[in-house]
Amino acid sequence: DDDEPTLENIAEWITSGKIERITILSGAGVSCSAGIPDFRTPGSGLYDNLEKYNLPYPEAVFDLDFYESNPQPFVDLARELWPGMKHSPTITHSFIALLDKKGLLLRNYTQNIDGLELMAGVKEEKIVECHGHFRTSSCISCGIPHDGMNARDRIVLDGKAPLCKNCGSLVKPDIVFFGESLPVRFKHSLHGDLGLSDLLIVMGTSLKVAPVSLIPEMIKSTTPRVLFNKELVGDFAPPGTFGNHRDVFENGDVDDSVRKLAALLGWEDELLALNEETQLTTA
Repeated sequence: DDDEPTLENIAEWITSGKIERITILSGAGVSCSAGIPDFRTPGSGLYDNLEKYNLPYPEAVFDLDFYESNPQPFVDLARELWPGMKHSPTITHSFIALLDKKGLLLRNYTQNIDGLELMAGVKEEKIVECHGHFRTSSCISCGIPHDGMNARDRIVLDGKAPLCKNCGSLVKPDIVFFGESLPVRFKHSLHGDLGLSDLLIVMGTSLKVAPVSLIPEMIKSTTPRVLFNKELVGDFAPPGTFGNHRDVFENGDVDDSVRKLAALLGWEDELLALNEETQLTTA
């Protein structure tokens, strides 16, 4: 069969039970429609908020040495992004939760720190937050864990960096900064998951940040791969590539592509209802 697989084929394979263990790799693009601002883009709220600090480069906000000398930019960013405050799950997060509910989600590897997967109802054991999360915090000097709620109140309510009760140094949420190693959970889960997966869906990521960006290349060569993204990335085969038996590329908005797959599966109403349930109510 020389035909390239289509999204329709993927839906048929899920419906028929040929695909029953799905791994998802998600990046910043799945949270755009939640209004999560991008700190790298000039003109976006977060970037402009950080501009007053004269950062040497935008990513300095995630640099440990910089945090030690000036924690305020990260504190501002953390206040904006802290889960459960301002941003609600997108259709895409709800789709991941629906896969989990139906027993089809093997794992969601997310590069995001916004916690929207959990808010959408994905079970914690099904999520690997590759770049950490805000639920726990620890001291940057002695490493002793710091009370998560105390860190939240200090950052979100007071707008200040928490201090370690043990040594007095700065505390930061357990978000992975540059030069820090990825959570142990990432290494522990990855190889087993890649061996068990019978579908990989990659969405909303430029696949530029290693080692997470290498996941699509590490999965078995027979496993079908779907890319929901605004551009072709990684080693996904461009549409029309002769001999492509595994890759499906849906170009465009991630939420639109997810709705298209949900419609093919007959899940669209269920998806929209699930998403509706998880929206924060603004007073």
